[in-house]
Amino acid sequence: MNEELVRAKVGQLLSEVNRAAVVDRSQEASLHPPGSRHDSTMRREMAALEDNLDHVRLAIKYLVFDLEATKRENRLLKELLGRG
Repeated sequence: MNEELVRAKVGQLLSEVNRAAVVDRSQEASLHPPGSRHDSTMRREMAALEDNLDHVRLAIKYLVFDLEATKRENRLLKELLGRG
């Protein structure tokens, strides 16, 4: 799979998740008054979700970095085999 295509798809997924979170927050605010028990539970859940999203973003960055490093190593090994 093409690296640019993967990056584009991941970017689309992250933007859709962020957009959905904004819509959910606005809908949630209209359903439950601030300060209610449900509000504090929702805040904890949203914080946990944001932490998980941060973890996913970091994991994706690491995987892209690892992929780029692997490509560099493969090019180097091909050059060494071609010269050897």
